[in-house]
Formats: sequence, structure tokens, C-alpha cells
Amino acid sequence: MSDLNTELMTALLKNDSLDEFFREHLENAMNDLLQTELTAFLGYEKHSSEGWGTGNSRNGTYDRSFDTKYGALKLKIPRDRNGEFDQHLLPEYERRSDSLETTVIQLYRKGITTREIADLIEKMYGHHYSPATVSNIAKAVEGQTEKFHKRQVPARFAVIYCDATYLSLRRDTVAKEALHVILGITPDGKKEVLDYALYPTEAASNYEDMLIDLRQRGLKEVLLFVSDGLTGIRDALLRQFPAAEHQSCWVHICRNVCKIVRQKDRKAVLDDLKPVYSQDTAEDADKKLDEFLAKYSGRYPKLAKMFENRVSLFAFYQFPKEIRVSIYTSNLVENNNKGLKHKAKIKEQFPNEDSLERFLCEHYCEYNRKNADRTHRGFKKAEAELLAMFDEKYPLQPPADVKVA
Repeated sequence: MSDLNTELMTALLKNDSLDEFFREHLENAMNDLLQTELTAFLGYEKHSSEGWGTGNSRNGTYDRSFDTKYGALKLKIPRDRNGEFDQHLLPEYERRSDSLETTVIQLYRKGITTREIADLIEKMYGHHYSPATVSNIAKAVEGQTEKFHKRQVPARFAVIYCDATYLSLRRDTVAKEALHVILGITPDGKKEVLDYALYPTEAASNYEDMLIDLRQRGLKEVLLFVSDGLTGIRDALLRQFPAAEHQSCWVHICRNVCKIVRQKDRKAVLDDLKPVYSQDTAEDADKKLDEFLAKYSGRYPKLAKMFENRVSLFAFYQFPKEIRVSIYTSNLVENNNKGLKHKAKIKEQFPNEDSLERFLCEHYCEYNRKNADRTHRGFKKAEAELLAMFDEKYPLQPPADVKVA
């Protein structure tokens, strides 16, 4: 709410109309929400390549007026090409709304505190809702975060991605803390955020603790972990799932290469590095890496040291070609984190951990709902081969009372 408060103070100092101030903010917020509804319906962000070939797309907007205490809102109702999108933010025929309880619940889910909601509702609608009243209304969402962290998860995941991003949180003071996210894809291509957890800094042990909890919630078999080069993360992940493989993200590797070569050489170096992770087999990739190092390690000796340990470089080559484009980097979870941070910008900082928890839970629940019936590209063709890999890595164990000859 910091941006809103700052702009409100500026408006007061300038003697601007408060009615117009709140009308404009409400209008912008509702138009943003309408666009968010369409994005959720289509399943991809505007201009995203994920929308190619889906058979549907954005198709402009039409105007609609909606009356409030502070004046008429000029809303842009988005449309899709197939005419199937039906927005739920506004009643179909009504031109004004008094559903404050619904508004309160939506704001509460987004991580706004009960006191902030009470103040905002009073300013915008003229109704005084005490923090206690808002809290009672918002009980409809209480327990949602606890259910998310305790729910059962599927036993098998073909790929699990681990990544962290930093968000600003107020405790006694404001500081950035590391949000650890674990996202998986099942053998049939269903994506799901398994869990998230907040820690002061990113550490391999934090991911291991999260995996221990996930094992208790049903996770039993994993084929591949994908992560950045965080110190100790490979050992931490494989301690919990020794039969799994680990893949270091090649995008992170390329970024680290850029740090040790001169600006003028970066394009040429990266162009020569790309064939290393574009081969058909791990053996060919290993040879390409030798050629790359022979060409550049004399000029940049640190490159040879960077690639001394190749244990996690080529694990993705063990998997079907149809899914390699999705598993040689951790881009899938990183892009999700970028979308989260974009939404979090409106808050600037979260006033407490409960507020942040509600915001995160809403975001990840929506992500899981959106992807529940979608198959990630390549996995449909690769499913049979992935299931065979599970059978090989995790053979059925005989019951404890059966003796094996």
C-alpha cells in the first residue's frame, strides 16, 4: 500500500479531488484485473510464445461504464478471438456493485492487511469496516495456506526444478528474504508447484528440508532435479533421492561464463558454447566441450577450472529428445518467479509474513489450477519412455515378509 499512500499524500497537498483520485485508482485496478482474468483464461501472457498454435488469442476490448460512489468507471472489457471468454469481475447486467464482502476477501487473499483493507474500503465506498470486521469476513480464506503446505502430492515426478527469488518483507525492519520454490512435472506432463518456503538466505539445506517434508506428503520417486549451481545443492537433493539425476542449468552456466570473459568476446564465446548443449548425445557434448576449452582456456584459464567437474552438465541427455528443451535449464521455475515478482511490485514490501503467505498461496494455487489439465510440451510423446525409466530406477520392492530367493 506504500505507493497508494504516497500518491494520496501528494493529492492532499495539491488539494486535488479525492473523489477523482480514488475513481482513477479503482478504474485502473479493475481494468488490470479484467486483463488478468483473460490471461488466466487463455493460459499465457500477452505476446508470449506459449500462445502460438493454441487456437485462441486476444481480440481487443469493448467499453463499459460502471458506477461507483466516486463516479463512473470507464472499463475496457477484454475479448478473445473465439468469443468464449466470460469475465467474472462484474455482474453481467448490473452497472454498480455493493459486494464489499467479496472485495474484502479478494484483497485479503492478495496479501493486504486487515487494517489497510478497512481504511481502503472506507475511503472508496464510505462504509466503515473495523479491522476486526474485516478479519471476520476474511476468515473464508484462513487455513488456505496451511492446507497448501500439508496437502498430499503425487508420488512420481519426472522433473523437479528448484529455484529461489528474493522478496521484501518487514519484520522489525524491511529486508529481502529468499523464497525457495519447488516445481515439478509429472510423467504425463502436468506441472505443479509442490511447495514454497521463506528463509533469510538461499541455501542447499533449505531445499533438502523441503524435500524431507514432501516425502512425508507422498513424494516417492524423482527422475531428474534441475537447479542453478548453488553450492552443495546437488548433494542435498540426491541425499533424499539417490536414484535421481541432477542437471545444472545451462542458462546459469552461460551467465557465469560471461562473468569471466571480456565484453567484446562474450558473443563469440557463447556462440561456441551453445553447440555443447545442443548435441544428440552426452558423448558428443563432452567432445564439443573439450574443443571449446581448447579454443578459449588459454586466453581465459578460469574457464578450464569452471568445467573441471562435469558430473551435472549432461544429465539431460539421458532423457527423451522431446523434453530436453524443457530440462536443460531451470527457466520454467525462473519464469514463474519473474511473474510472481511482477505482481509483488504493487506491494513494494509485505508488512508481515502472514500477508506474504496469503499472497504467495493465492499465486501458486492459481498456477496449479491453471495447469491442472494441461500437458507440458513434449511430455505426451515421452511419457512411455519416462515410465520405463521409473521402472528401471525404482524397481518394485517385495513386501517385508517375502523372502527373495
